[in-house]
Amino acid sequence: MTSLRRSEWALLAFILIYSLGPTVGGLVRMFELTGGPAILPPNPRALADPLPITLHILTSLVFCIAGALQFLPSIRRHNPASHRINGRVVAIAGFVSAATGLWMTHIYTFPTSLQGNLLYWVRIGLGSLMMGLIVWAVIAIRSRNIFRHAASMLRAYAIAQGASTQTMIGIVWIVLAGSEASGPARDAIMVSAWVFNLAVAEVLIRRLPKPRAQPAAPRRQ
Repeated sequence: MTSLRRSEWALLAFILIYSLGPTVGGLVRMFELTGGPAILPPNPRALADPLPITLHILTSLVFCIAGALQFLPSIRRHNPASHRINGRVVAIAGFVSAATGLWMTHIYTFPTSLQGNLLYWVRIGLGSLMMGLIVWAVIAIRSRNIFRHAASMLRAYAIAQGASTQTMIGIVWIVLAGSEASGPARDAIMVSAWVFNLAVAEVLIRRLPKPRAQPAAPRRQ
């Protein structure tokens, strides 16, 4: 059993609490789709085609929660086999989460109050980017490029955690404005959450240990 340091427990607790809003909301929506009583506001798109949103909720939950374990140095250092196995699960879950996000964005018909052109194209771009980052991370780790692997997964994780930041900003908006944002204001909140997450990811990437340059081989006379 790998023992975690206090700072790692704090990081894990922060990520779990930060992910609580989308996690609870997703699980409640799953409960409704399986025949439970309606608790959240009705979602006619989910009722008409529940497959993509079901897959998205489940894989996003795995990616965000299990993905948090991948950032803990103690597990990577003392239990690399678990890190590799969990990493495969996380990569598959993240790829499916991004793919189903693209599926819903393009197939579902959203009212303009929930998704305008700005949010549509940002979702398309970030979903595609997240899939590409996960593939790039897998390629990087297979070539033993740990820095590139970690940087790619951090950026993909920042995109995936957009819903958590959107929830936080949305709560602040409701407190200040007295009602939920809609239309262009909602689009701006959603996009700004991803911008913030990716900015934080870039700060963290700068703190990652850089790969050492290999010394040049001496020339033969």
